[in-house]
Amino acid sequence: MTTEQFTQLLNRFCDAASRGDAKAFAACFTEDGVYHDYIYGPHKGRASIEDMLANLFHRDAKDYDWRMFDPVCNGGTAYAWSLSKFTSTVPEFQGKQVVIDGISRFTVKNGLISEYHESVNGGVAMVQLGVAAPRIEKVLKRWAGWLRDRPEVQTYLRR
Repeated sequence: MTTEQFTQLLNRFCDAASRGDAKAFAACFTEDGVYHDYIYGPHKGRASIEDMLANLFHRDAKDYDWRMFDPVCNGGTAYAWSLSKFTSTVPEFQGKQVVIDGISRFTVKNGLISEYHESVNGGVAMVQLGVAAPRIEKVLKRWAGWLRDRPEVQTYLRR
C-alpha cells in the first residue's frame, strides 16, 4: 500500500469513527482484523470491531471526532499521528471534554487494516475526566501488565 492509498483509508476510518458509523468503520478492516484499544482491549473480527465502536466508544462519548495527521506507509506497515476529542457521557464524568494525542500503528493487507495498535497517554485523558488518583494507578498498572505481556515485548525484554 502506498502512503496515498493509506491516507484514503485513514480518511474513511476517521470519518466513520467520528460519525459513529460502526459498519463503515469495521469495513476498513480485514475479516479477521484486530483493533487493540487501550481502554476496551482487543477486538477481533469485523463484528467485534463494529460492536466496539457502536456499543463502547459511542456509548461512553458524544461529540466524538478523530483525525489522523502525517500518515506514512511502507508496504504493509503504516503510522499516523492522531488527535481525538469527545465529551464523556459516562455518568460519573458526564459532560467532561477530553482531547487525546496519540500515535497509531497499522498493519495493512490488501488495502485494509489487519491490525491496529495505538500509543496514547491515557493518564492525561483520565486527569481531564477527573478520575481519582487511586483509580488512575489501578488502570495504569493494568496497562503496564498488558504491555509487558505482549509477545513482541517479551521477545524484546529477552534481548
